[in-house]
Amino acid sequence: MRYVILSALLAAPALADPPTIEQVRASATGDTWRFDVTIRHPDTGWDHYADGWRVLDMDGNELGLRVLHHPHEKEQPFTRSLGGVVIPENVSQVQIQARCNVDGWNEDTTLVELN
Repeated sequence: MRYVILSALLAAPALADPPTIEQVRASATGDTWRFDVTIRHPDTGWDHYADGWRVLDMDGNELGLRVLHHPHEKEQPFTRSLGGVVIPENVSQVQIQARCNVDGWNEDTTLVELN
């Protein structure tokens, strides 16, 4: 019986550290915003890597999505940008949330003040 329980535990997938946002730079360009987001994640290659981040309003509505099309195991942390994000006039704060292709969206978000 112990062997069966141990086998089940060993067969369970190991969750790695979620992708974390280390820095965000937001800048207005005309009527839209550009976000430069620096992420750290223990990418191991195509089997497990940070594959995107998004801009959310404070109610959790997605305002922009940046898909990351390949792993960055040799480039940590890394910065990628997303421009053309439309932010409603009355919004002064947004959240940035990162995800990986195995564990999905990180529960934590990073708050960004829009000046």
